[in-house]
Amino acid sequence: MNEQTVIFTDGSSRGNPGPGGYAAIIVTGGKVIEFGGQEAHTTNNRMELRAAIEALKFLKGSTFLQIQGRTLVYTDSRYLINGITKWVFGWQKNGWITGAKEEVQNRDLWEALVALVRGKKIDWQYIGGHVGIAGNTRCDEIATTFADNKKIDLYSGFVESCPIKDILNINIDHTLVAEKSETKNRSRAKAYSYLSMINGTIKTHATWAECEARVKGVKGAKFKKALDAVEEKNITGEWRA
Repeated sequence: MNEQTVIFTDGSSRGNPGPGGYAAIIVTGGKVIEFGGQEAHTTNNRMELRAAIEALKFLKGSTFLQIQGRTLVYTDSRYLINGITKWVFGWQKNGWITGAKEEVQNRDLWEALVALVRGKKIDWQYIGGHVGIAGNTRCDEIATTFADNKKIDLYSGFVESCPIKDILNINIDHTLVAEKSETKNRSRAKAYSYLSMINGTIKTHATWAECEARVKGVKGAKFKKALDAVEEKNITGEWRA
């Protein structure tokens, strides 16, 4: 990855809308810089856009970084990639009205991003989230920390001194991919039952609504989905142990 500028971006919101944060990591000319920000009331898509905008704005005015070669932006937001590489051209042509005859959401940010990329060659690359890619994982950490209004130490310095030693490694962890797929499949699978435990008392529920009604807002409450009778028994056994 020599002779190029690499940017990782990510956005997060606690609720949609809710408190949000964005993050970016720029690697170029042998240097790395991390940064992020927050908004009190926003959406995940707006934070994804803000991450890209702020990264490109920083590059434009930076004296710390020496921009090299082409610019690659790695993001786990298909909304961001599709918007800036496809949809935006139709939106502009149609006066920022969608094919469904509705106003384009987040127009202010799309216009800001369009202005920043005009005349520049940027390669927008999709990478899966939570699959072990160091730059994406770190951006997620920064964005969620800002969304939670907490403090986080951000790095600015040379690549060789960066705490994340594999910052430019975009190889995925196939174990994490498998776990992510299993979790997704599990969430879609029909439940045999739902279990909840409050102050050591375990109850079995036929529906998630019943389970949620019992545990919602209760400190220390546990709840879990069982896919069959064996799993239900195992969960109960673990909790009682």
